[in-house]
Amino acid sequence: MTFEQLRIFVAVAQREHLTRAAEIINLTPSAVSAAIKNLETYYGVELFHRVGRRIELTPTGRIFLDEAKATLARARAAELTLAELGGLKRGTLNVAASQTIASYWLPPVLMRFHEQYPRIEINLSIGNTRNVSDAILNGSSDLGFIEGEIDEPALMMREIAKDALMVIVAPNHDWAKGQALTFQDLVTQTSWVLRETGSGTRSEFESALRRASVSPTELNIVMTFPSNESVISAAAAGNAAAVVSSSVALPFIEQGRLHAANITLPERSFMMLHHKERHHSRAASVLADIALQKQ
Repeated sequence: MTFEQLRIFVAVAQREHLTRAAEIINLTPSAVSAAIKNLETYYGVELFHRVGRRIELTPTGRIFLDEAKATLARARAAELTLAELGGLKRGTLNVAASQTIASYWLPPVLMRFHEQYPRIEINLSIGNTRNVSDAILNGSSDLGFIEGEIDEPALMMREIAKDALMVIVAPNHDWAKGQALTFQDLVTQTSWVLRETGSGTRSEFESALRRASVSPTELNIVMTFPSNESVISAAAAGNAAAVVSSSVALPFIEQGRLHAANITLPERSFMMLHHKERHHSRAASVLADIALQKQ
């Protein structure tokens, strides 16, 4: 078994798609398929079910995925140790971030790091807040960046920035006229399109409702989406309200495609995560320092 086979297996397992995995790791689909088949044949196991043109992990594959991730994480840690001994001249740093941060706040931070250490490769994975915390917990990422806080005792969290959530509607929505709204109005006067459960934006919005003694279960949610872009598009095209970061909404408001509803939501924090018990590499420490300097 080689590290390359493990890398290929994890890429396929995380996406349950041969072609997409091949694109990410810059191999041909046939090479990816052959590597998986060699593993299965040599060890006499079935890692994936082939269902028509789809693949999905078998129970054996799911168990092996945790081991493969842990092994690759240790290999990356060893690589970073050598890179540090060489003055951060080479190596790989794995970073996970939730969508809003990854799209708007984090890129300048990553570019500053790259300017100082151009031969350290940064692998950025993007998901929701739960995905990011899981990546830090299982060791597949060295640093994580999320919107809001998460209750996970094994993780260290530090605030890196403040952000404002905004309720947005299409120009033909009743709330586009600018009348002042209460939190109770949010659950009685409109339907909603929101991010999926597990996203920082959704979590912070629901927390704000609870603090105002309004139950999030009263919201008339007609659709949920896995990205800010799809939420924005749905809100602009229909008669439902949405909640996104002000940094996401402002360009669309300036274009006249959306209006900000007249209600103020509490500020939330952008947080940086790392594991309390895992070695914090020099590269991760430098990136963390740059992120804190951006405050």
